[in-house]
Amino acid sequence: MIKNLHFQKIINIKNYQDKEWLIVLTLSAFFLWFIDLGSVALRDWDEGYYATVSQDIFNRNTWLYPTYQGQPFLLKPPLLLWLIHLSYSLFGISEWTSRLPSAFLAACGVPLLYLIGRELFVNRSAAIFSAGVYLTLLPVVRLGRLAMLDGMINTFVLLAILSLLKGKKSPYWLIGIGIGLGLITLTKGILVLALGAILLVFIILDGRWKVLLNPYLWIGLILGFTPAFLWYGLQIQHYGQTFIQVHFQSQSFDRLSTAVEGNTGPMWFYLIDLLKYSCPWLFFFVPGFYLAVKNYQQSWAKLGLIGSVLYFGTVSLMTTKLPWYLMPFYIFFALITGVYLDQLYHHPKKYPRLIFYLLCLCGIVTLAGVIYFTFFQPKLPLVLITLTISITFILTAIQFWKNHPNFIPTLMIGIYFTLTFLVISPLWLWELNEAFPVKPVAQLIKQSTPSNTTIYTSFAYSRTSLDFYSDRHVLAVDQNKLEELKQKHNYFLLDEETLGKLNLKSYRNLGKAEGFVLIWSNPR
Repeated sequence: MIKNLHFQKIINIKNYQDKEWLIVLTLSAFFLWFIDLGSVALRDWDEGYYATVSQDIFNRNTWLYPTYQGQPFLLKPPLLLWLIHLSYSLFGISEWTSRLPSAFLAACGVPLLYLIGRELFVNRSAAIFSAGVYLTLLPVVRLGRLAMLDGMINTFVLLAILSLLKGKKSPYWLIGIGIGLGLITLTKGILVLALGAILLVFIILDGRWKVLLNPYLWIGLILGFTPAFLWYGLQIQHYGQTFIQVHFQSQSFDRLSTAVEGNTGPMWFYLIDLLKYSCPWLFFFVPGFYLAVKNYQQSWAKLGLIGSVLYFGTVSLMTTKLPWYLMPFYIFFALITGVYLDQLYHHPKKYPRLIFYLLCLCGIVTLAGVIYFTFFQPKLPLVLITLTISITFILTAIQFWKNHPNFIPTLMIGIYFTLTFLVISPLWLWELNEAFPVKPVAQLIKQSTPSNTTIYTSFAYSRTSLDFYSDRHVLAVDQNKLEELKQKHNYFLLDEETLGKLNLKSYRNLGKAEGFVLIWSNPR
């Protein structure tokens, strides 16, 4: 009894009010999302695209019709591009300013989820645990720190949900539903159809259908969607059928039935992602999901079940599969998991032994990682990360075995520190190891070639991050195209093997970096 009372003081259900918890959660989120944000290079594809296009907006001051290396950028709506441009205008161009807007908005999702929990749950502790789970989910933190759309999307979804829940007491809040959905449209286009459908199903099944007749909802929809509709109208007027084909067909509807750019996988692709990246919270989500099914008549259960099942099912059926497509699912994942943790907290009689065994297994595996990275592959960041999480799992398992609710803050705080050690190391963006370090090559290109130049490379694919750092268009082409291009004056970024195969009779060697030679062909 004394221990439980002591734990109540730790989470301060009565002594600390919503204001204090909001401050703690907000500061914790901003710290984790912002620390060392610009310490690693931008990632290829999305980050490179958005940073390069935003740089173009910054240099040319073309807000409505941005370009990528001189070509119209028709892939996504402009909200993130505009925000990054604003960041560049205020603080200059860098990795940090490229990621700042999306990281800021993604971090705001943590306090928003807490406020949603306060509307849905009787116990404040359930709201705290839900926000804590969301704060310490690896995909949410890692992807939310990037100059990408998905962390922002989560926050806009949370804004719409919070506005719906608060609208029951104050109808003015219903305006926020339209604002949230409109921001999603201006960020990622037709994704709003899937997320809006989830919200609509919840409204109907939870008996909130009168909201649909409320004038404040429609005022919010008009305010939220007008900027998006205006932007879409201007793009269609300016680019015509080309915009419709690229933006709606290639970048949206085609992803449902075809594997865009080869990004595909089996139907259980996202299930594997959950197993890899959501542990240990997955151990508590599964029984939490069962708890939601048992309590399906309650609002929190309806929202959690509708959101998780419909969204997970939708992305699983899509042919194009990318890890960040799953991001909105983690909102409902955190809510369901938080409720189950709250049940364990309030009823510490006998905890499920299966979860105990899984925590022990995690402790053993991570302890093995500590030994491996200490003695066989010495890497200090990995030693620190694995040691922290290993201690966390061991302490959590001991407390869990004793049916002690202290395991919840132990696990949350331990994962939080583990993620902190991860993001202050270069390891948090492990995709950078998939290709050569981009900055030395970009520096060579920028110093040795004139601006507005296209450089042709023998690398397997074009790298958007290389375009950003070099401020040049580095285009990947095959061997046959290289043979054709060498007949004229062109710049080439080639590996040694390809340079030998081209058998150039006359060229100027401009320098080497990371296994590549930069040359200028000089046919006679």
